[in-house]
Amino acid sequence: MPSAEAHSTGHSNPPLHRPPPTPLSPPTAAAMPTRPSSTPASRFLQLLLVVVIACAVPGVRCSDRRFPHLDRVRELHRREGSSSAEQEAAARGLLARLLPSHSTSFEFRVISTEQCGGKACFVINNHPLFDGEGTPEILILGVSGVEISAGFHWYLKHYCAAHISWYKTGGAQLSSIPHPGSLPRVPDGGVLIQRPIDWSYYQNAVTSSYSFAWWDWDRWEKEIDWMALQGINLPLAFTGQESIWQRVFQRYNISKSDLDDFFGGPAFLAWSRMANMHGWGGPLPQTWLDDQLALQKKILSRMYAFGMFPVLPAFSGNIPAALKSKFPSAKVTHLGNWFTVDSNPRWCCTYLLDASDPLFVEIGKLFIEEQIREYGRTSHIYNCDTFDENTPPLSDPNYISSLGAATFRGMQSGDNDAIWLMQGWLFTYDPFWEPPQMKALLHSVPVGKMIVLDLYAEVKPVWINSDQFYGVPYIWCMLHNFAADFEMYGVLDALASGPIDARLSDNSTMVGVGMSMEGIEQNPIVYDLMSEMAFHHRQVDLQVWVETYPTRRYGKPVKGLQDAWWILYQTLYNCTDGKNDKNRDVIVAFPDVEPFVIETPGLYVNTRQMYSTMPSKNYIGKDASSDAYDHPHLWYDTNAVIHALELFLQHGDEVSDSNTFRYDLVDLTRQVLAKYANDVFLKIIESYKSNNMNQVTILCQHFLNLVNDLDTLLSSHEGFLLGPWLESAKGLARNSEQEIQYEWNARTQITMWFDNTETKASLLRDYANKYWSGLLRDYYGPRAAIYFKHLLLSMEKNAPFALKEWRREWISLTNNWQSDRKVFSATAIGDSLNISRSLYIKYLSKADPLELEGTGSPGKSASL
Repeated sequence: MPSAEAHSTGHSNPPLHRPPPTPLSPPTAAAMPTRPSSTPASRFLQLLLVVVIACAVPGVRCSDRRFPHLDRVRELHRREGSSSAEQEAAARGLLARLLPSHSTSFEFRVISTEQCGGKACFVINNHPLFDGEGTPEILILGVSGVEISAGFHWYLKHYCAAHISWYKTGGAQLSSIPHPGSLPRVPDGGVLIQRPIDWSYYQNAVTSSYSFAWWDWDRWEKEIDWMALQGINLPLAFTGQESIWQRVFQRYNISKSDLDDFFGGPAFLAWSRMANMHGWGGPLPQTWLDDQLALQKKILSRMYAFGMFPVLPAFSGNIPAALKSKFPSAKVTHLGNWFTVDSNPRWCCTYLLDASDPLFVEIGKLFIEEQIREYGRTSHIYNCDTFDENTPPLSDPNYISSLGAATFRGMQSGDNDAIWLMQGWLFTYDPFWEPPQMKALLHSVPVGKMIVLDLYAEVKPVWINSDQFYGVPYIWCMLHNFAADFEMYGVLDALASGPIDARLSDNSTMVGVGMSMEGIEQNPIVYDLMSEMAFHHRQVDLQVWVETYPTRRYGKPVKGLQDAWWILYQTLYNCTDGKNDKNRDVIVAFPDVEPFVIETPGLYVNTRQMYSTMPSKNYIGKDASSDAYDHPHLWYDTNAVIHALELFLQHGDEVSDSNTFRYDLVDLTRQVLAKYANDVFLKIIESYKSNNMNQVTILCQHFLNLVNDLDTLLSSHEGFLLGPWLESAKGLARNSEQEIQYEWNARTQITMWFDNTETKASLLRDYANKYWSGLLRDYYGPRAAIYFKHLLLSMEKNAPFALKEWRREWISLTNNWQSDRKVFSATAIGDSLNISRSLYIKYLSKADPLELEGTGSPGKSASL
């Protein structure tokens, strides 16, 4: 049976449906017994081939004996996991939801890992009983429902040129799939895809709030389907944990009112769970706690049905203030301020129970046991991030080791087979973690009882400089996105090679790949490639992969769009400066500084190059100061990206009925005009400094018109609307009071967190900014107008810029907008292609787009 890796090698013009090329050392095949069945079809399956792999694929291990504790968990998963019938049923359910027209075209069958050489795999075969439309055409075998689903996706992607992404990013492109009875055949003998490494991890501790906060079961069902199709088998499962905590703390006589000050609001639960804050956005109604627990049970049931291994939370030491008063002798640390205004004790400075205190293990045990009791099962893998953005009080390695050991005892006491899954973000951002401290924490538990997520490996890999995490197993993760913001950005080269290089490196301790983004539903090309890396044994040939991407994405080959995507790959998706990309465009993150603080660079040769030579902060955390202006990150040739947009507009009529194309067109137009807006703003500041009031007036109006025009563009696609975020929040409410609270939470998360004074704003403002229609016209535009008003008043009065008055009005605008109840459309309107073309003509068609009528010649300026 041939083994294959699609697109790992290729030619300059590959045929659309060409079979994936065969890698070196193909595995052998032998006869496969099947489980008994009385149906003729099942008896006929006995003639099929089984994969008996002698670990022939380079870099693949049949069983990783370096970590016997992980072998033990794998064995438990095989014994305790869902039945083959249940996993096959889950895969069939996915097929019925995604492609109901082809429900009889596929047959799914679970096989054992022994039949895959001790590893996870899927096999795609032509069905031996195919006899025209209405009979099964393709047989997909896999060791689990996840593997079957991934095999189904692999077939659709590489043999039918289909594409599957999130609904908001265009959804699934299935028009290229032939009608039932006409599906493409695979090579005789079938196609085998074996995972080179076991785990495929998904989520970040904060994704639950940035993206999942308002999801109901219907949306979760779609996401779990997406996970299965991408081959994800190790997702976080954090929903509903507050209800479990309520039960645990009730045993210590902690009341509901005590917990009202502990739990954050629905949009801020991720940060109250991590002990960054308490109470903000709350209190949580009891109905919320009950509903989320019921939702979690559905989530877990479906994840287990697919054969996934959901990761449950564990106790990190975060406790309500009331517990400290009930146990005054307990070792409790009062943590410092986390971005609140003036260290407001109503929200900041939470309490962390020291892991060395006996109470820590007791609470940790109860929490694990209560989850197992409530959910009825566990995958034995638990997430705990005690030290994420919470630096230990002492640097003594012995002390660090004792904390780690005690933290793990809290898990192990509730589940003797527990594995600790820990985000490695602390090793990336916190200088406290020098090699002695890092090694002490990693070796505080038996090797193999902890898995570390190398959370930002595509840009700042820790494995390289830590002797592979000092022998501790880790998962190579792509972080990519901060706060679910919008920026066309990626490092595709690093994704195509990084996991391979890490796995094949000397003494590698890598046990998985993962996607650890803070927010989803953006940059579908990045996630399409990264999810595929769970199945590649060698580096991906991106020349071939990128060339075929637009054909799959839009359902037909269009040469101009292939050329456009090649440009985008070489620019937007080829960031090599090593800087963190956090969108700080002027529109969505307006600078709170005096105009003379803002640097306006000198003259440029290429007027369409913008300010690519300007400094950009290496952005990891949140803004720490309001006294300086950090120019937005820019790493690419803007002239080239504009040319890509021109190709989209020239060839758009060929795929104008494609929802995936419309999403990409709106996103690309937004990206180009957002950078143009940054430049308009700098020209405003330059004109202000030169005291050219006429030019400031015209340019300010030009900026505000641009914001409104961008809002119109964004309103033309469902992926860029404010309305669904607010409506889904209100949709979870049980009464009008909750509706007001939930909507306030939703509005506040995307604008400014925490209380503020009349003239002092929170540092956590615009961190979760969004390019959403409604937000630009209703909030970002009016905010910019206030700043421009004070610029012009300063020039009229020949007086300094009134920074305090600007802040007073802007903060008031923000607070009023957060409490407003205005309804925004949840349905897209307008023709994306026509709108984009009109905006291109209006803003980008001139040789110098900033030479506006009435401003005079600005000379050589930093412009698009």
